Amino acid sequence: MHLFQKATFYTSVNDMHALPQHTGVEIAFAGRSNAGKSSVINTLANKNRLAFVSKTPGRTQHINFFQLNESQFLVDLPGYGYAKVPDNIRKHWEELLSQYLQTRESLKGLVLIMDIRHPFKALDIQMLDWFIPTGKTVHIILTKADKLSKQQANITLQHATQYVHESYPGCSVQLFSSLARSGIEDATSVINSWLSVD
Repeated sequence: MHLFQKATFYTSVNDMHALPQHTGVEIAFAGRSNAGKSSVINTLANKNRLAFVSKTPGRTQHINFFQLNESQFLVDLPGYGYAKVPDNIRKHWEELLSQYLQTRESLKGLVLIMDIRHPFKALDIQMLDWFIPTGKTVHIILTKADKLSKQQANITLQHATQYVHESYPGCSVQLFSSLARSGIEDATSVINSWLSVD
């Protein structure tokens, strides 16, 4: 059994002061609204509704923590970039995201979720620009790979890999499809390597 299959809901917070205090490590998942972030988490955990999947973008409005064991957590961050969210809420999300990504000491790495058909939008770049200066690792998952032909998906992966190699050295990129259940081993391997480093 993969470690992620032991994931259970731990807590949900909407304010930096409410973040859980623990001595363990966290791996965060971030992505644009409707990029498939919740589906990735559910697929890795092999559970249908661990993270809430909605056809309505912008549904994840809190930072949701899932516990793997006593000292390891997955963190589902609010989706960003949904136009219909009121300005004050969007501003709060942005402040919460940037503060969490830039200051959370227990955060070990960031899994950045992008729809393979629309990678590296302005807000994705903003996330990278917020997080890269921390010196922590980023793994980019290009979701919905089944929506493209195998050839087109591989071309997109090649372009994405070249882009991060030039602009954000140290980032890794992979293809993923929740529907086809492909890319699970690659993602699991990367995240496990982060969790196993002291």
